[in-house]
Amino acid sequence: MGLWLLLLLLHFQLVLCVLLPAPLDVSISSFNLEHTLSFLPGPHTPSDANFTVQVLHSRKNSWRPVAACLELKAGQICNLTKTFKDLFDHYRARVQAVTPNKTSNWTMSRWFQPVSDTVLGPPDLSVSGCGNCLILQLRLPASTVLRQNLQLKDLYRELVFHVQRTRDGTQFRLNLPYEEETVITYLQPGVEYCVTVSVTSLFNSNTVPSKPQCAFTSPPSSRSSLPTVFSLMGVFSVLAFLFLGLVVYGSQLSFKLLRRRIPRTLVTHPTVSAGTCKIKCSLSHQNLL
Repeated sequence: MGLWLLLLLLHFQLVLCVLLPAPLDVSISSFNLEHTLSFLPGPHTPSDANFTVQVLHSRKNSWRPVAACLELKAGQICNLTKTFKDLFDHYRARVQAVTPNKTSNWTMSRWFQPVSDTVLGPPDLSVSGCGNCLILQLRLPASTVLRQNLQLKDLYRELVFHVQRTRDGTQFRLNLPYEEETVITYLQPGVEYCVTVSVTSLFNSNTVPSKPQCAFTSPPSSRSSLPTVFSLMGVFSVLAFLFLGLVVYGSQLSFKLLRRRIPRTLVTHPTVSAGTCKIKCSLSHQNLL
C-alpha cells in the first residue's frame, strides 16, 4: 500500500513537471469583420514559452493550425480574418503553451460566427452646411473587403442618423438607406447641428454609433459686431436729427425775414409811382397849353 502511494505521488510530480500552465481567457473579438484572438499566459509560464493556435470549423471535425500563429509570444494576438472565410459558419479556437521540452493543456474559446458576432461600426461621416440644410458624406472603412462577393454595406439594413441642434438640444432621428451622400433639408440657417450615424442589420444587433460630427448650416452672424453697428446707427441718428433741426430752424428764420421785407416793399413802391405819375401828368398838361 505504501509503495502504491509513493508511485502515485511520483506520477503526479512528473505530470506537474511536464505540463506547462494552460493559457487563460482565450477569446475572439471582431470589429467590422476583422477578427482577432487574444489570450493570457497561465501563471508561472516561462518567459521563453511560445503559444500555438488551432481552429475548428463546425462543418469539419478536425483542428487545423493557423500558419501565422504557431509561435506567438505572450501579449501577442492572432489575426483570424483570413481564416474565417465563411461568414455564416461557426468557428472555435484553442491555444497551447509550448517550450522545447514541455507543453500545456489546450484552452478553447467559445463558438464564434463572423456575421452575427462581429461588432458593426459606422461608416466614416463628414458633415457640411448648405444654407438651410446639411450635406452628409459617407465612406466605408478602407479595410473591409469581404469574400463571397460581399461588401460591408451589403450587411447594412439601413442607417440611423441622430441630429441634434447644439443651441438647445432639440433632436430628431432619420432612418435612411445607405447612400454615399445624403442631404437633410428644412433646417435653420446659421445654426450648428451635430450628427451621429449607426447601422442596423438583419444578421447582427451589435452596433456602435459614430462620434458626433458638427457643422453650421451657413456661416453664423458675428455677435461681436452688433455693438459697433448699434453705436454707428446711434451716431448717424443723432447727426440726422441735428441736421433736420438745422434745416427746420433755417426755414423758419428765412420765412420770418421774408415776411418782414414784403410789407416795406409793398408800401414804398406805390408812393414813388404816384409821385412820378403826378410829375409826368403835370408836364404833359403844360405841353398841351
